[in-house]
Amino acid sequence: MVELQINTTQNVNINFTAASVGERILAYGIDWIIKIAYIIVVYQLLFNLFNIPALIQDMDNWSQGAIYVTCYFPVIFYTLIFETLLDGQTLGKRILKIKVVKIDGYQASLADFLIRWLFRIIDLNMLSGVVALISIITSSKNQRLGDITAGTSVITLKNNVNISHTILENLQDNYRPTYPNVIKLSDNDARIIKETFTTAKASLDYPTLIKLREKLIEVVEIKEVKQKTDMEFIDVIMKDYNYYTQNM
Repeated sequence: MVELQINTTQNVNINFTAASVGERILAYGIDWIIKIAYIIVVYQLLFNLFNIPALIQDMDNWSQGAIYVTCYFPVIFYTLIFETLLDGQTLGKRILKIKVVKIDGYQASLADFLIRWLFRIIDLNMLSGVVALISIITSSKNQRLGDITAGTSVITLKNNVNISHTILENLQDNYRPTYPNVIKLSDNDARIIKETFTTAKASLDYPTLIKLREKLIEVVEIKEVKQKTDMEFIDVIMKDYNYYTQNM
């Protein structure tokens, strides 16, 4: 099991588990089953239902070839299309609960997915995938050549998650919020705040706690802090956010 530590753009370290070789091969196999099913359906439609060969027999060879290639474009660009639309997942990856992520904390872009797709020629098509297999096994981050070039890796989403890994907080039934303006925050803001708060509290990083408190006061527009310590204040902010978002 390979652990990946990704440093987000907010300088928060998040640990992920890299997808195993078996998971990636199985996802690849599922994707190929989907592609083959598509090819069979298209073949039946073109040749048996619509009799396309008879309709285009008067066209030149280039035009006929262009029509056939266009019909099979979804197979050729399958991985690129789905990883772009599904945020780093093909249908096979989604079923196996694995996905492509950037290892520098940024969102993977179309350019990153394109690089990975182009390197499939070397990784997967040459030597029947042996190149990709060797690269993944020998890489410290389970990366094939396309991943190394694009700065990506494939992680598993099947990690055990408890409430401490989410933006959720345990609230008492009689809990009363203190700062209504916390609704100015987004779920992504709340996640970053909690991750930073948890890390800083565990390491007693008081300078970070002070900066976090000052930033929250500014963003949430708090005129008076009613808690005695930074930890108490940030904890209340998180609970207030959960109170308002769960009850709206």
